[in-house]
Amino acid sequence: MSIVAGCDVGSLTAKAVIMEKGRIISSALLRSKTNPQLSAEAVMQEALSKAGLSMDDIRYCIGTGYGRKNISFVDKDISEIACHGRGARWLNPGARTIIDIGGQDCKAVRLDKDGNVVKFVANDKCASGTGRFLEVMARLLDIPIEEMGSLSSKSTAPITLSSTCTVWAQADIVKYINSGHKIEDIGAGVNSAMAKRAAILANSVGIEQDVCMTGGVAKNEGVVQDLEKLLGKNIKKMRKADPQIAGAIGAAIFAMESLNGRS
Repeated sequence: MSIVAGCDVGSLTAKAVIMEKGRIISSALLRSKTNPQLSAEAVMQEALSKAGLSMDDIRYCIGTGYGRKNISFVDKDISEIACHGRGARWLNPGARTIIDIGGQDCKAVRLDKDGNVVKFVANDKCASGTGRFLEVMARLLDIPIEEMGSLSSKSTAPITLSSTCTVWAQADIVKYINSGHKIEDIGAGVNSAMAKRAAILANSVGIEQDVCMTGGVAKNEGVVQDLEKLLGKNIKKMRKADPQIAGAIGAAIFAMESLNGRS
């Protein structure tokens, strides 16, 4: 069996993907622990259990994400930029521009016609416009983060945040809550602020079709719709798998190529 795996340890979630012959046979996504190695072990074990496999069955494994240097069981580690590019390409073969909003950063990547990274830019200096930002705002609104996206469609008068800095935005949110604004209008304003940050990054790399999103925020329809309006482009849906595991998919594909002697 030529079974390979990819493990993506991020700041908020850890993801693992197991592939055989270019097909996903198992995947897992868990909340990250404080220790990246423990996060990697837990998520990989879950993926292995789902497939009825053990680590001995994995011929090659590649790690990615911010915690990639701390994963002891991988054969190699590769940057999340490259892995998200490769994973997005697997999810959508026409992908040329990828917007990845992760837990602690937001990235825009442009690929050439062969799927190679030609330009990228990342916002990794603060939580503004990241999954962490969205999580903090959802907590203030006292709703599950999964419900943030649907608020945009219910809003009739979205608020405007004076700043996307997490600290100042929190003050804005508290002010709007105390003044009686509707939760859906506040949530729509948060989604819009995130979309604006992502649009700046995407425009800076030069947008080419197809445009895709990876990361957990790709499942927030409010951010996606606002981003489409700002970019004037449709964002292609990732239907083959959860866009949040794109980095792990890319890592598994690199593992397959390494096993076959192509990289």
